[in-house]
Amino acid sequence: MDWLGESDGGTARALVAREALLADLRSRLRAGRGFAIATLNLDHAVKLRADPAFRAAYAAHSHVTADGHPIVWLERLAGRRAERVTGADLVVPLARLAAAEGCSVALVGSTAASLDGAAERLQREAPGLHVAARVAPKAGFDPASSDAARLLDRIGESGAGLCLLALGAPKQELFAARAAACLPHMGFASVGAGLDFLSGRQVRAPRAVQAFALEWAWRLARDPRRLGGRYARCAAALPGLALAARRARPARRGGAGP
Repeated sequence: MDWLGESDGGTARALVAREALLADLRSRLRAGRGFAIATLNLDHAVKLRADPAFRAAYAAHSHVTADGHPIVWLERLAGRRAERVTGADLVVPLARLAAAEGCSVALVGSTAASLDGAAERLQREAPGLHVAARVAPKAGFDPASSDAARLLDRIGESGAGLCLLALGAPKQELFAARAAACLPHMGFASVGAGLDFLSGRQVRAPRAVQAFALEWAWRLARDPRRLGGRYARCAAALPGLALAARRARPARRGGAGP
């Protein structure tokens, strides 16, 4: 994602594909080595340009995936292949991986009712999974606060080896970076609305809508007041990001330009 320039915190890393990600996470869970997963979408790219703290948090993550179709397209413009791996699509595979490795899970974010519903669904989808903690922070949760420190203590004391974060960006990434430093034996995955989708609190776009890269339109139609400004900023930033990605494309052999 070198087309982000300095916005990626100085880490022009490759975006990891699903199977490679899960294989590495299995190895880390077995060895008790922690990790932090961020799922890059266009909104994140805009925030990375504007927010130094968000850039630093992203740089502290061990893995980054391409969460949205625009990120996949930008990578293609830069001359690389990328696989779309959303936070929502990782929730069940991560739960199954944790169950297979005898690793308990903590659920953090959203609401208490949504976490209860997500836990019930995950235990059906991943037989043997133990949900060690469910914590829905109060509104206005600050990842840098003393409340966040107490939450870290609670997560650590739960014995969980994996924590699924549904706090929304940038809070979940900021908290994941702090948590990974404090609890280096644990894994943290920022999954956005993934737990709400599982519990039924939010309805995800049908697969046909996703296949045509129109999930953003589905979400906008369902929540225009919250998402309208965000998507407008993303649309405004996309041409500049596309130009940067095209410029990042390696020169062809023979000295020809991109």
